Amino acid sequence: MNGLLYKIMDIKAFASAIEQICEEKNISKKRVLETIEMALAAAYKKEYDRKGQNIKMKFNLETGNMKVSQVKLVTDESMLRVETDNEETEEAEENESNRNASQSDADGEETEKKIRFNTEKHIMIDDVKQPKNKKKEYKPGDEIEFPLEVDREFGRIAAQTAKQVIIQRIREAERESVYEEYKEKVGQIVSGIIQRIEGNNIFFDIGKATGVLFPEEQIPQEYYKIGQRLRLYITDVQKDSRGSIINLSRAHPKMVSQLFALEVPEITSGTVEIKSIAREPGSRSKIAVESKEERVDPIGSMIGQKGTRVQAVINELSGEKIDIVEWSEDPIKFISASLSPAKVLDVKIDNKKKQAEVIVPEDQLSLAIGIKGQNVRLSAKLTNWRIDITARKEKEKIVKKKTVKKKSTKKKIVKKETKEKKIVKKKKEEKPEIEEKTKTKKIIKKKKVVKKIKKEIKD
Repeated sequence: MNGLLYKIMDIKAFASAIEQICEEKNISKKRVLETIEMALAAAYKKEYDRKGQNIKMKFNLETGNMKVSQVKLVTDESMLRVETDNEETEEAEENESNRNASQSDADGEETEKKIRFNTEKHIMIDDVKQPKNKKKEYKPGDEIEFPLEVDREFGRIAAQTAKQVIIQRIREAERESVYEEYKEKVGQIVSGIIQRIEGNNIFFDIGKATGVLFPEEQIPQEYYKIGQRLRLYITDVQKDSRGSIINLSRAHPKMVSQLFALEVPEITSGTVEIKSIAREPGSRSKIAVESKEERVDPIGSMIGQKGTRVQAVINELSGEKIDIVEWSEDPIKFISASLSPAKVLDVKIDNKKKQAEVIVPEDQLSLAIGIKGQNVRLSAKLTNWRIDITARKEKEKIVKKKTVKKKSTKKKIVKKETKEKKIVKKKKEEKPEIEEKTKTKKIIKKKKVVKKIKKEIKD
């Protein structure tokens, strides 16, 4: 009874250990059980000295029981290779068969490979005992399992062999799971911490794997230090004997669109779409956006309230300037919008050559071209049109505006002068009348004062 309980406890502990491995390594339970069965088969071959045999092991995790069997391939004479005494001719035949096989694989044709008969791995169709059930008759190419017995426990060497097989297979399964996981993340943004810097290559810890940021994928003049956390764009995932090589980027144009997708909910919902991007990493980017709904402003949704959304992307890209323009099916409107902040007077396009001639005011020429031609270069990448910029003088319009302004100012001055003259004349005309009135008032006051004095004297 105690032995049975001990066995049950061992099975439970073993099952919990398998579940823990599955969670930590992100490996399926089926894959782990297959690994254990392969390890037990290798240990059985080592313990019972059955080298060269095809041993198959089935392990029941609930009961802990094992079923061992030897697998043999059913063959007939057409599947066997003709043996010769001369070894050189055999080698020549093997080389020729390999060449023919490779050639047929390249052409996409299936070929039957000839095998050398081995009693440990093969059995002739004539020696096979057919089952009574006609539905399960064995044919050449089928596999037959012959059960074997386990009459003793595995020794130290067999257990060590099983341990090595389990460790190796689990590592391979872990690498495979990491590769499959990050292969699905190609084209997405991940957050990583700088683990180490080797020369110009920067290695990031991105969770279950390590990614590499090569110099050509770095933002120019960006400073990196160990322990720094950054967002990165996954460009590619490759298999390697040591694991998966994950190529990262901070200079890829699509990184800008992915950063905006994280900040702008209208992009994830599909109401706003980024149609094209042109980028010079670390300096400037241009983005063309389109709204799927009439009420939604695509540029406003990208900028955000008080510029919070676009500022978050700029801060992540180390201060890179971002121009957002509205996309249009009309190439004339799209090209003129792409050259912002410069004002465009006219656009002449040649659809055959995919070339556009843009006319701008003379004072806007340097702004349209940009520093070292950056603005027009990014506009050409954004619109996928070849753009030539020319300036036009607008002296006539300017002169007309100036003359109109001068005439209007003269009229205003004349009106003011006439008003002032009228006011002065009125004042001059009103002065003598006012003086006479004041004199009469003074005389009347004096007379009154004199009368009062006389009365007082009489009294």
